[in-house]
Amino acid sequence: MTLESSRQNFMNHMLNMSKDEQTNVSGVSEVTEFFNGSNVFVTGGSGFLGKLLIDKLLRSCPKMGKLYMLMRAKKGKTSEERFKEHFQDVVYERLRKERPNFIDNVVMIEGDASLDDLGMSIADRENLIENTHVVFHAAATVRFDESLRQAVNINVRGTKLLLLFAKQIRNLKSFVYVSTAYSHCIRKDIEEKFYEPPMDPDKVLSLCQMLDDTLLEHMTSKILGKWPNTYAFSKATSEEIVRVYSKDIPTCIVRPSIVIATYREPMPGWINNYYGATGVVVGAGIGLLRSLHCKADNIADIIPADYVINNIIVGAYDVAKQWQEKQKNIEDKRTEEAPIYNSVSSCQRPISWITFMRLNEHYGKQVPSAVVFWYYVFTLNKHLWVHNLFCFLFHTIPAIIVDALAMLTGRKPMLYRAYQKIHKFSGVISYFCTQQWNFNNDNLLRLWERTSPVDREKYDFNLNSLDWDDYFYHHVRGIRVHILKDPLHTIEVGRMKIRRLRIAHYIIVTLLGFLLMWAIYTLMQIRFSS
Repeated sequence: MTLESSRQNFMNHMLNMSKDEQTNVSGVSEVTEFFNGSNVFVTGGSGFLGKLLIDKLLRSCPKMGKLYMLMRAKKGKTSEERFKEHFQDVVYERLRKERPNFIDNVVMIEGDASLDDLGMSIADRENLIENTHVVFHAAATVRFDESLRQAVNINVRGTKLLLLFAKQIRNLKSFVYVSTAYSHCIRKDIEEKFYEPPMDPDKVLSLCQMLDDTLLEHMTSKILGKWPNTYAFSKATSEEIVRVYSKDIPTCIVRPSIVIATYREPMPGWINNYYGATGVVVGAGIGLLRSLHCKADNIADIIPADYVINNIIVGAYDVAKQWQEKQKNIEDKRTEEAPIYNSVSSCQRPISWITFMRLNEHYGKQVPSAVVFWYYVFTLNKHLWVHNLFCFLFHTIPAIIVDALAMLTGRKPMLYRAYQKIHKFSGVISYFCTQQWNFNNDNLLRLWERTSPVDREKYDFNLNSLDWDDYFYHHVRGIRVHILKDPLHTIEVGRMKIRRLRIAHYIIVTLLGFLLMWAIYTLMQIRFSS
């Protein structure tokens, strides 16, 4: 084919394309244009997903209006102090380079999602009501062992207060609620729809208001029912709040599964917490965690955080677009419920727990850390009694010995207490490691089909683009740098330490093996001699 004929074919193709398709070819992002001039209100901006959401919005939507960030006082620091420190985080390094003056677009709103009127001043409320266009509600307590009162106050009551507030916003384009794929984990098949809540949300709120702490704690297990922890219970109840109170505003829900470090944006492997699967990798990697109660072949529904963030942003754009189209027809009244998106990996890129740990081990050995405690020896045990035996032999006994030696040398014993926390953590997550769920993400895939080619590139939330091998190469490096605070230039130091720990480990194992055989031999002699 000649160059001229190629050009002619291209022109014919352009003439046959719709206006929207031609716009996409020109490189215009519909999602970015949606945010141009729009003011955004974000709750939970200081959390893991919140930071990534703020970074992505400010980098990808430079013509966006103001970004209002709800910030509360915490751990002895005022909201102003926390706000000043917030953007010094390494996660905003790329943003600082690309948009040095980005802070001019950010406005701190002092408040607390769990307090009456969201803890905001009258002036701030009026400002947000008049000027906000998009609301992202990501504020939540994600602790599995949180008290019921705290979980309900933040996750349920906070969501209700924010929805009631959103109804007052004069020019609201969209409201996005960040939930969890495990909100209804008592079901094995989880579709992208609303399910029956554990309890009526308003009754739960009344109950927490009437009962004192002692009585509420005593009744917690009965209130939770089949739900494994207060986190899942409160998020399931919150979804019912969204269903009931969002009927007259453009709303969607994003349900991420087990969120782990980023894949690409704003940098590969960024993570700032020990939650869930990350805690397992860190504990095993530094040589403290030896066993986990887990069915190795079960699917680990982990998902890189940047896929979730892109889903959240595109969801905000799409629900606004769909809502606007419905409003054009005066007779068309909204009857369907808010769309839900299961942001999961199991539907397209399933990975088992054993593969998850093996890939971390494989790439982790390439960049050994200098801050490890002991040589890596880790196993997944599907039988609880085997796991408990491993914990006793390889956690409790070594902890007692090490702490005893510490006390004899005048140092503070710490290992036994550390293992108590580790056992509590592993006990909580074992519920999610020993069961299997079948998720559906048809809504998410349909959203992907509606997304323009330009936005698919800019806001990728389709797991088909994920390469797990490539991901874990960056994942372990991210944990090393961002969690263990061990820069990559200490790799050689880490290798030397691992070599010494390996020798020490096998010497101790050999000595204990000989000691065990001697004990068995001695017992047999005593038995036969008698």
